[in-house]
Amino acid sequence: MKKQKTVSIKAKLLGVIIPVVIAIVVVLVVAAYQISAGTIKKYSQNLLQSSVENQASQIEAWLNENLASFQMAKTIIEDLKPSDEELKTILDGYYGYNSNYPEGLYVADSTGQLITAAESTKKESDVTNSTWYKEGLTRVNMAVGSAYQNADGVNVISASGILNDGSDKVRVISADMTLDRIAIIVNSFIEMNDAEAFLVDKTSGVILANRDSSLISQTLGAEGQSHFYQLTAEKAAEKDYNFATLDGNMTVFQEVDGTNWLLISYIPTSIVLSDLTQLRNIMIVISVICIALLCVLIERVTHVVIKPVKEMTRVITAMTSGDFTVSIKTKGNDEIAVMSQSVEKFIASMKQMISEMGNVSGKLKNQADSSKGVSGEMSSAAGIQSQSMSELNATVDQLSVSVNEIAENATQLAGVAADTKSDSDMVESKMQETVAVSEKGRKDMERVGEALSNIEVSIHNLEEAVNKVGTASGEIVQIIKLIGDIADETNLLSLNASIEAARAGEAGRGFAVVAAEIGTLAKNSADSVAHITELITEINNLVEDAVRQAGNSAQDISGSAELIHTAVDTFDTIFKNIQETSALIGNVVDKINQVDQVATNVAAISEEQAASSDEILATSESMLQQAKNISKNSDQVEQEADNLAVSADQLADQVKQFRI
Repeated sequence: MKKQKTVSIKAKLLGVIIPVVIAIVVVLVVAAYQISAGTIKKYSQNLLQSSVENQASQIEAWLNENLASFQMAKTIIEDLKPSDEELKTILDGYYGYNSNYPEGLYVADSTGQLITAAESTKKESDVTNSTWYKEGLTRVNMAVGSAYQNADGVNVISASGILNDGSDKVRVISADMTLDRIAIIVNSFIEMNDAEAFLVDKTSGVILANRDSSLISQTLGAEGQSHFYQLTAEKAAEKDYNFATLDGNMTVFQEVDGTNWLLISYIPTSIVLSDLTQLRNIMIVISVICIALLCVLIERVTHVVIKPVKEMTRVITAMTSGDFTVSIKTKGNDEIAVMSQSVEKFIASMKQMISEMGNVSGKLKNQADSSKGVSGEMSSAAGIQSQSMSELNATVDQLSVSVNEIAENATQLAGVAADTKSDSDMVESKMQETVAVSEKGRKDMERVGEALSNIEVSIHNLEEAVNKVGTASGEIVQIIKLIGDIADETNLLSLNASIEAARAGEAGRGFAVVAAEIGTLAKNSADSVAHITELITEINNLVEDAVRQAGNSAQDISGSAELIHTAVDTFDTIFKNIQETSALIGNVVDKINQVDQVATNVAAISEEQAASSDEILATSESMLQQAKNISKNSDQVEQEADNLAVSADQLADQVKQFRI
């Protein structure tokens, strides 16, 4: 039978614990990175959104400030209802008044006449077909129109509206504002480092402001532009202004109130996560170092814990091969130490028992040899007696002589029988001692079996301790659940705070941002609770594996107990053989008693033979028959002595298998 390959408990534990530790560390690093990345992305998104809203507010404030000035001038002109010459004078007053609209105000009528300040250089070849004029015809109040290039090739926007000055002509008042100021707001009022922004006309898709001046006046997504601009154009065309990650860039959209403009701000995700990526690499290096240190620590701890078990395994293995010269020394007061002490006591008991069995087998051998010698002498004497009785039957004349010889032989036979009886009594006494020793050995083996049962109980206690670890893990799960409930309450508080901030209007905008951040923190806490719960579940699975390993150890102990039970059965067989041998020796003693009785009868018959020849003849025949019986019984005694010698040799061979 092929020997089954064994795997050490240390290897099994290391094979389970180390991969689990590595998996836990990797999961924690990945989870920390993902959670941190999500938090940073969310923060960056909020900051980017806040930045673009602030930029849009700056643009709106700038536009509203200028529109208010234009509307005031329009109202003054409408109230004065000036003539054309007076109108020019008024327009002269606004020329160069504000750097945002250096050309000042100008007026055009349905005939195509353009009225400007005296120093104005504004020229229009076809006033009625100009963008600002067409847009002004549709407005009662001054409003900003679409961006376009004027005759000088400058990108401008015009604020225009119908001028109701009492004239009989349809007039439009307008003012041109350059996009330079808007470009400054778009490019300078960005709250995030490395972030960029650009302004697009939603209707035409024309880029109004961009840090790259070569892109201004181009259509967003035009051929030759980057993939990011093309994706942005597609999203703007779909009027989907929600946050998105386009071509690796975190992108936010913000409409500018009062205009047809769309402000787009973006920042590469790699820049946002650059510090986190560096931190991740540092965490990986630290994790590798920690895993290596943990592996070394786990290996050392496992070695210290498993060393007594390995030593006990070595001792028990040696005992199964019959070597009781081994010993085990374990310090401590735990279950393993108690097991070691029990094994040590078992070894001492086995040494004593085997030594006693060796002595008994030697005595049995000597007694068997002595019985064989006595039976030989008895057989020889019986042969002589048979020969004598045959001669007695052949001749009556020699009766007297034969009677005397028979009497003498009978006397000798009685002496021999008496000696044999004494030796047989000694053999029977020794056999009784052997029976007692065998019984003691059997009881010692039963006590060994009980010790192994105690070892199994210790293993079960170990399983209960591991189960307590599982119970503790359950309590941890309850604590984690409590944390999750707290996170839910926090989320509810965040929702209530957002509602109150909404009710507060503009004054509660900052508080709404804080409430949103608290809600995000509550969600992240809830996600972390769910993840930790999953980890606790994995630990519980590991605890179940440890219980399973303890059960396997208990099975191994049960196998050792079966070996001990086999030894008990062997002792039972030896005990049975010794009992049978004792019974045979008792039979020998009975036969010897019979011989002694026969010898006495022979002596009496010899005395009576001298008085009567008939009685002598009858007695001789009887003695002949008795002699034959003695010979037969002697042969039987010799056979029983041989059997006893064989049993003694078998017992000696069994004892030789053990080393003490």
